[in-house]
Amino acid sequence: MREIAFIKQNREKWLEFELAIFGKAKKNPDELANLYIQMMNDLSYAQTYYPKSKTVVYLNHLASQIYQKIYKTKRTDQNRVIDFFKIEVPLLVYEYRRYLVYAFVLFFVTVSIGVLSARYDRDFVRLILGDDYVNMTLENIKKGNPMAVYGSGSNWGSFIGITVNNLFVGAKCYFYGIFAGIGTFNIFLQNCIMLGSFQYFFYEQGVFWKSVRGIWIHGSMEIFAIVIETTAGFILGASILFPKTFSRMNSFKIGFKNSFKIFLSTFPFTISAGFLEGFITRYSIDMPNWLSSFIILFTLAIISFYYLIYPFIVHKKIHSLTAEKL
Repeated sequence: MREIAFIKQNREKWLEFELAIFGKAKKNPDELANLYIQMMNDLSYAQTYYPKSKTVVYLNHLASQIYQKIYKTKRTDQNRVIDFFKIEVPLLVYEYRRYLVYAFVLFFVTVSIGVLSARYDRDFVRLILGDDYVNMTLENIKKGNPMAVYGSGSNWGSFIGITVNNLFVGAKCYFYGIFAGIGTFNIFLQNCIMLGSFQYFFYEQGVFWKSVRGIWIHGSMEIFAIVIETTAGFILGASILFPKTFSRMNSFKIGFKNSFKIFLSTFPFTISAGFLEGFITRYSIDMPNWLSSFIILFTLAIISFYYLIYPFIVHKKIHSLTAEKL
């Protein structure tokens, strides 16, 4: 069947799907489940015969939205918060995985720009971090503790202040996406260049490993969370720029709802990073190497698994269950 005939044949059914998604047509969970099965059939057919078509993108998006609506309306004894982190967010991360790739590519590129700028411009670090901070850090390095800045203030005071600041930075990375993604790009660019120049500064001073042991105890989760928040910001911006077959307003509604869920999912990691920075990082200079390395790798493994591996596991499981039902 030619693609135009396939679209014409199923157009009315797909419009019904859209009405169900936007709540303009009331459907109970069983009816939604039947719609989902039909949609998966159409999606499989389109993937087989029109693999590079926009029809595949459209149907894949509808299918994911219908599944979320089923899951949202389905009665369950499980805790809603657990469902959110266990099912909803992983499925959304899988659906928007290309934006995650974009964010990580941008992260490595811009951090590299920060490193190269600090290497070839001796005044760049002072320009980015400020003279007071650089001078204070140089004094701490002379005293043998380059991470002494993390030991200032009380544990609880540092934890609360740092966490609030990190949540604010993450919120800017996300909400600035409403400016067609340009605002998100700008905030992320600044932070990544600062990170690259900051890390090179310690390398240049010969205390690179000590800085890694200190910074990345909390930085593994903190920086990774910012990458995810940037991903959410890009999704928000793309929903405005590229509405696909939806009206721009409906595209924005879908993009905001989905990206906001991804953004919210970073809060536990950002708060955990703040706790580590307030209570643990200050003791990094006295920790044995194996302990600081374990904390860094363990925290990085947790957040990496959740956003990079677990979404594929959930997606595969959902499709396997659907195939069994079919």
